[in-house]
Amino acid sequence: MVGHVVRPADGLTSIGLDFVDAQVEASVLGVLATVETELRASVASADPLVTEAARHLVEAGGKRFRPLLVALGAQFGDPTAAQVVPAAVVMELTHLATLYHDDVMDEAPVRRGAPSANSRWTNSVAILVGDYLFARAADLAADLGTEAVRLQARTFARLVHGQIAETVGPRAGADPVAHYLHVIGEKTGSLIATSARFGGMFGNASPEHIAALTGYGETIGVAFQLSDDLLDIASESTQSGKTPGTDLREGVPTLPVLYALASDDSDAASVRLRDILSAGPVTEDDLHAEALGLLRESPALKRARETVRSYAEEARQQLSPLPDTAPRRAMESLCDFIADRTS
Repeated sequence: MVGHVVRPADGLTSIGLDFVDAQVEASVLGVLATVETELRASVASADPLVTEAARHLVEAGGKRFRPLLVALGAQFGDPTAAQVVPAAVVMELTHLATLYHDDVMDEAPVRRGAPSANSRWTNSVAILVGDYLFARAADLAADLGTEAVRLQARTFARLVHGQIAETVGPRAGADPVAHYLHVIGEKTGSLIATSARFGGMFGNASPEHIAALTGYGETIGVAFQLSDDLLDIASESTQSGKTPGTDLREGVPTLPVLYALASDDSDAASVRLRDILSAGPVTEDDLHAEALGLLRESPALKRARETVRSYAEEARQQLSPLPDTAPRRAMESLCDFIADRTS
């Protein structure tokens, strides 16, 4: 293994990517380092409060998964093309804007190990700073051309549709699992798909390769989010970036929980698990520990792992039109990592 993704100088979380080739690694990390600098510059405002609040999450760090996909996508054309870095900044700003809004909706006190913007300032400030970041992303996209503006706007529309669908919940008679997978596709897959697409577009890759990258990005994005859901249950540590069982305690219906609730298994453990989960958020400590233990041993968790693997394998297949080179093998390694990280 040549190396893992490491955020230059300030600690990007490893996400298990095998770069395969030292030249590809240097190229991608060079893009990510420049993105970090440009992110800080792009959120600056004449108002010191706006600058401080907008930089809050930038400086808290993160995986930079979306800029990574831009940088990798550009490897199938010219990764040094001038518009690759601005395209990556547009994607990360759009993502960061959604986090400000998500924290308000979720009433989250912490984000990336630091107080959330809404708890440090107010909900109103957090919402407005999120709006400001969307505006900055749109401004930068305008410099990339009409097609970039159109794609960023359409991606934003999908993000909003996904958030609305999540907020409202499945309609009467709808399959909760299908609804949940749709929400993840809209909220997570859409932006990662556009990130990979931007990398191909602004690296001047061929239309066939851009289409393959877009499909890969959508599917690997869903797989990565689903694997995070599983880690919240399966990990014994804070590998998922939060205390294990947080979603369960907050009543967030992730895929293993939905599979458990939909199960008609009649064994005592499955029946007991359904009884606990059907009551809503599991906040009482002893009950939470029991539910977490039952989920970890349940057929529902096994089924959810199989679902993640199926998405990871689908993402791998979507790379088949791309040349069998180090960048493609790097992207395939991400499929392996996601499939294996919850085993």
